[in-house]
Amino acid sequence: MRYTLPKGMRYATLSERELFYRTEFDLRRVDEWFGWKEAGWRLVFAVIIGRHTKVFPEKYAEDADTTVLIDEYGGLEDVRAEVLEFLPESVYYDRNLYDGDGWVLGQELAFDLDPENFECPVHGTLADKMLRHQGLGFCELEMEMAKDEAVRLYERLGVLFSELRAVYSGRGFHVHVLDRDAFFWSRQKRRRLAREVKSEGFHIDEWVTAGGMQLIRLPYSLHGMVSRIVTPVAIEEMEHFNPITDLRCTPKFLKDQTRSG
Repeated sequence: MRYTLPKGMRYATLSERELFYRTEFDLRRVDEWFGWKEAGWRLVFAVIIGRHTKVFPEKYAEDADTTVLIDEYGGLEDVRAEVLEFLPESVYYDRNLYDGDGWVLGQELAFDLDPENFECPVHGTLADKMLRHQGLGFCELEMEMAKDEAVRLYERLGVLFSELRAVYSGRGFHVHVLDRDAFFWSRQKRRRLAREVKSEGFHIDEWVTAGGMQLIRLPYSLHGMVSRIVTPVAIEEMEHFNPITDLRCTPKFLKDQTRSG
């Protein structure tokens, strides 16, 4: 069953995924995103080939639901090559920071706001959506609610942190904390903050913030479920930001179809 999505959003085909990663995936911007990474901090990337869309290369049918790690690479061009091999619906990076021997040095603190977690006056609660087998489906109104809450969360976290970035994740929004000290918080301290924020009414995924879920979407990658580019957005732009129409989030294959149509 395909998930219900806002108008203009749809699953990307394998050929569209390949076109994006071969011609449009901006490694320069990806490298800039990781400008906070210090010498000796090693990153691990990951892909999910077709867990939600059921769109995958036939040779990887048995692995379509699994998380495939990319932990042996020389540079971002090698990561691109791996992504082109799998043509995944999603590309992530591991928020854990590893040393050269694979030991965990710390973890990036992040907050995840997904649109399906909001109670929609049209589509109901997440429980209602789950009963319809549409737990990952969402509408434009729910996406707008997630955006508004991301702005409020950014402002809330600004009291505690000085280096914050907001990212449109393809469906919802992420808020990343890049203050150096936060990379070395304990799991208990992360959990306390997550629960505190959640108790204030924010619809965050506590598991992500506390560190149970290490993966987070790679900025400038393609979200294959909605055919949108994962895009950092300046907080002052958020009020008028609309990922359905914003050209920064729109892959070339959709722009070309709009012009030809």
